[in-house]
Amino acid sequence: MVGISGGIAAYKAPILIRLLIKAGAEVKVVVTPNALEFVTRVTLETLSKHKIYDQVFGSVNDYSTEHVALTDWADAFVIAPATANIIGKYTSGIADDALSTSLLAFNKAVFIAPAMNCKMWNNFAVQKNMEYLRLQGVHVIGPASGDLACGYEGEGRMDEPEIIYQALHDFFAQSQSLKGIKAMVTAGPTYEAIDPVRFIGNHSSGLMGFCIAEELASRGANVTLITGPTSLKTNHTEIKRIDIVSAQDMYDACMNHFTESKLCVMSAAVADYKTAVVAPEKIKKKCSEFTLELTPTQDILKKLGELKQHYQFLVGFALETENELVHAQDKLKRKNLDMIVLNSLKNPGAGFKVTTNCITILKPHAEPVNFDLKSKQEVAKDLVNEIETQITKE
Repeated sequence: MVGISGGIAAYKAPILIRLLIKAGAEVKVVVTPNALEFVTRVTLETLSKHKIYDQVFGSVNDYSTEHVALTDWADAFVIAPATANIIGKYTSGIADDALSTSLLAFNKAVFIAPAMNCKMWNNFAVQKNMEYLRLQGVHVIGPASGDLACGYEGEGRMDEPEIIYQALHDFFAQSQSLKGIKAMVTAGPTYEAIDPVRFIGNHSSGLMGFCIAEELASRGANVTLITGPTSLKTNHTEIKRIDIVSAQDMYDACMNHFTESKLCVMSAAVADYKTAVVAPEKIKKKCSEFTLELTPTQDILKKLGELKQHYQFLVGFALETENELVHAQDKLKRKNLDMIVLNSLKNPGAGFKVTTNCITILKPHAEPVNFDLKSKQEVAKDLVNEIETQITKE
């Protein structure tokens, strides 16, 4: 399904529709009223061979709930162009026209190709909305930099139809490449209780692990996601989510699912220590100094490395602050891993509580592979691509 909002880049939408149909796709089109100021109904209906959907309560709709019927029918929804207005509506849950109503009813893969003036694109509200959509698993294509219709030059130009088509093509081409593979992914922090109120934790949001789980599932894998406390939601129906709190909880869950998993990606930030004794009641502030006795938690990754069988592929993560490659290489060998993903807090835009990451992938007897700073969605794609090249050799 192609959604068109009211921007000058709407003139490119017919080219995208033609590319999709030429590739064998069936296309239905949803538009905002303003989109029809830039591209005609006749053009869209002629190319798609379907009437367009532009009125929630249109008298010629096939169904009284057309937006629901369309979203049941389609396998993917691409909004091109996506103006700041439709992006804001989607992010805020506003449904006041055919396109925004359809978007809120759609629960499969969504692709957005932003198009707007560069000053609008860089506005804090638009950037906040884009960051939120990426967190929710929405696929963002572009925007590109170049000459804009308003006379400015900068970022905000909708990617060309060929690029948008290629993103959709790649998504569906790889969708079954891991079909039948059972994968276990860990994500997020663990919370180690001090008393009923307080805990020891870390700053992990879980986003990297969630992106990996979504990417694996999008390629056909059956994914078990074991996650510590996080506000993130899963989107793909092939993800079985297990919520845990402590390192011991995660250890137990991993032990329950490891044997059946051919692929294990351990991206969680598991606590290395826990309190020796958890106070049964809230600890009161009685003195100027307070000491906690800590004991080591179970080393989950090391244990899995010891249990690993020939048919299993085990991936670890290493977040380092100094001597990064040395520490990562040591961890790769010491814990019997097939691959380790290194990221450094010294790299701006990498680490916890950000939507981007910059990684280096290390494998036994191979040179490290470095990647540029990217969104965590794109990092997940790079990682799964590297994993695929290894597990398909077996």
